[in-house]
Amino acid sequence: MPKVFVTRKIPQAGLDLLKGVDFSVWEEDRVIPREVLLERVKGMDAILSLLTDKIDGEVMDAAGLPSPDASGRGPDIRSSGLKLISNYAVGYDNIDVPAATQRKIFVSNTPGVLTEAVAEHAFALLLAIARRIPESDQFTRQGKYKGWEPELLLGTELQGKVLGVVGLGRIGSRVAEMANKGMGMKVLYHDPKQDAAFEKEYGAVYKGNLDDLLKEADFVSIHVPLLPATRHLINAEKLALMKKSAYLINTSRGPIVDEAALVEALKAGIIKGAALDVFENEPNLSPGLAELPNVVLTPHTASATHEARGAMAVLAAQAVLDVLAGKPPVNLVNK
Repeated sequence: MPKVFVTRKIPQAGLDLLKGVDFSVWEEDRVIPREVLLERVKGMDAILSLLTDKIDGEVMDAAGLPSPDASGRGPDIRSSGLKLISNYAVGYDNIDVPAATQRKIFVSNTPGVLTEAVAEHAFALLLAIARRIPESDQFTRQGKYKGWEPELLLGTELQGKVLGVVGLGRIGSRVAEMANKGMGMKVLYHDPKQDAAFEKEYGAVYKGNLDDLLKEADFVSIHVPLLPATRHLINAEKLALMKKSAYLINTSRGPIVDEAALVEALKAGIIKGAALDVFENEPNLSPGLAELPNVVLTPHTASATHEARGAMAVLAAQAVLDVLAGKPPVNLVNK
């Protein structure tokens, strides 16, 4: 019977799908230690990994490699060895995809099913920082509220403001839709590709140069994958281009923002505020970030809804079943 290793417990709907195969799960509710991972993947036909797991060539070799099929493009289902790395996430920067491709190992992810959850969270962060919700909550809990005041905790309205969306994928598009249709915001977007239909639907304006978007936007929401070209895409130089009244929201990947530069920009009033769900060196925060009053911080929970996480588990498990049945996974990364 094919063997599958799940690197941490995922929602039960996904595990239930795997009942027809010989699967095991890392028993502890924490990131699996490297040495344990290398031991537990031995002899596995598939690994169902999390974004906190570094799956590189060493891990793949520890599992053992299958023979390629007759076409040479993928693993032979009849041979033993690792055939699939199914990542329980949309992003897959934790996986050395070229190494997997070289070894004829499929890599899959879980896109689509968490679009709504992440977009909602991004917009919740936008509202929270604009209307100073966490500050107001703490102010009230600490007994500082003594009665209504004309200028107490003044925030920023969204109506008529400009949202700059960096990365017009599924999530970025949905955030833009919420902003435009729901809150009457104007939308600018930066992406490698211009989308005329999107512009027509939402009155959006394409900015081929990121600098132009940063100069004009009141809110900047990041929705790009982590790639060598996007690491520190938002750095001290880019932050200096933004309005002093502007806010930065990031629900994509932490290293896209130079976190130390962001801390300095927030301290110096270069931008007004930031709301982050992801961090450069998770779970650690850059020194000084947590002490700033003009930030909202959430612990990488943008996709943390019952609906999204359950659907992700099903997609990740189904990819395993597909490959073990001799089919490529639907959400194949290394095509």
